[in-house]
Amino acid sequence: MLTHVKKKDVLLVRLQGELDQCTASGIRRDIDDMLQDPSVRHLVLDLRDMPFMDSSGIGVILGRYRMLCLRGGSVSLMRLTPQVRRIYDLSGMAQVIPVIEEREDEGCK
Repeated sequence: MLTHVKKKDVLLVRLQGELDQCTASGIRRDIDDMLQDPSVRHLVLDLRDMPFMDSSGIGVILGRYRMLCLRGGSVSLMRLTPQVRRIYDLSGMAQVIPVIEEREDEGCK
C-alpha cells in the first residue's frame, strides 16, 4: 500500500508493508502511473512503514531511479527502518540513491 503527496516537481510516496517479490509489480505499476505526470522530476520514497525489502524491491527503486535520471531528475529515500537500511547498505544503493533528512514541511500524513 502507498500514499502520496505531490508538491511542485516532487512526488513523495510513503510505502507501507513489505516490498518483495509478491508486492513489487503492484507497487511498480502504482508509482509508474504517478510518474506519467511529466512535471514530476524528483521522487522521494518514505520507508518508515516498510519493515522488509528484498531484491525485487531494490529493482523497483533502481528502475524509478533510471526513469527519473532520463528526465534530469532524482530519487531519494527517507526514514529507512533498520532492516531496510541494512539491505540498502549491502546492495550498494547507497552509492547511487541518497537518504535525505526529513524537513518539517515534508511527509505523507
